Amino acid sequence: MTAATYNLTVDQGSDFSLSLKIKEDGAVKALTGYSARAHIRSRKTSNTLTASFTCTITSLQLGEVTLFLSNATSKGIPAGVYYYDLELYTSSDALVVRLLEGTVTVRQEVTR
Repeated sequence: MTAATYNLTVDQGSDFSLSLKIKEDGAVKALTGYSARAHIRSRKTSNTLTASFTCTITSLQLGEVTLFLSNATSKGIPAGVYYYDLELYTSSDALVVRLLEGTVTVRQEVTR
């Protein structure tokens, strides 16, 4: 499966949340045994992590995953364009599936 592209916009200094329902071949994917992770970097090849989303599997049977970035975290990211991806993985990375990738545009906060 090839990762889908979905670009995000985050307002600097605000909470950001994205809820997803994962499907495979048109059916909801049971996520038992999986965890999720998503990182933000300034370049795809960068070894330096800009930020991490908090990823929560909110329903194992309904295939629901939520990505969250707190206002404290987004406040620390300079305005600009970054890259992210979202992966599902099992224990010891025995199985890793990249679901989403794209850009994260962080829009400058004015009120601080």
